[in-house]
Amino acid sequence: MRILTTLVTIVGLAIAGSASYADGKPEARADVQAPVVGKAAPDFTLKDLAGKDVKLASFKGKVVVLEWFNPGCPFVKRAHSVGSLVDTARRTTKNGVVWLAINSGAPGKQGNDLAMNTEAAKAWSLTHPILRDEAGAVGKAYGATNTPNMFVINKAGTVVYAGAIDNSPDGEGKSPEGDKLVNYVDAALEDLAAGRAVRAAVTRPYGCSVKYGS
Repeated sequence: MRILTTLVTIVGLAIAGSASYADGKPEARADVQAPVVGKAAPDFTLKDLAGKDVKLASFKGKVVVLEWFNPGCPFVKRAHSVGSLVDTARRTTKNGVVWLAINSGAPGKQGNDLAMNTEAAKAWSLTHPILRDEAGAVGKAYGATNTPNMFVINKAGTVVYAGAIDNSPDGEGKSPEGDKLVNYVDAALEDLAAGRAVRAAVTRPYGCSVKYGS
């Protein structure tokens, strides 16, 4: 398992050096940064579905998980209905972790509609904020290319993980053939709680491309 984790980390770090990824393939977008692992988390203020401002800076000193979100994306639907996102946020927030979903879809794009996001939150019993990044500035600053695309920020405000929620690229949260299911966010949070560096710091995100504007 240690060898597998090391290989995942090495492959992930190689991925981080390229421009960005969408739907599992390289996407040439000069306006989307490479994943910001090892760097200070870009600060932001975004509105939630009720129009209330949510500031990343207000969670200083806490571990924060960011989930790039699109309720119209089939991968997001599967992850939240049968996959690893069914209960990860609920479990981790009980332990003091802050979980923020961010929708960087531009107006008129798949999953941007406010009512759709509100209904999804209700259907999937989401209690954490869903933030609207219609201009896409926050998503591009983090290097978010897919939905779901996960980022973990440590208490010092450094991004320590970027990539997929797990190694089940269909979003169904089932063990891949011949391998063990790994929830990468759980693993990163366990590493932080143990006071060690995140062992798989970067993985390839899967899912729909983030529906940025032109």
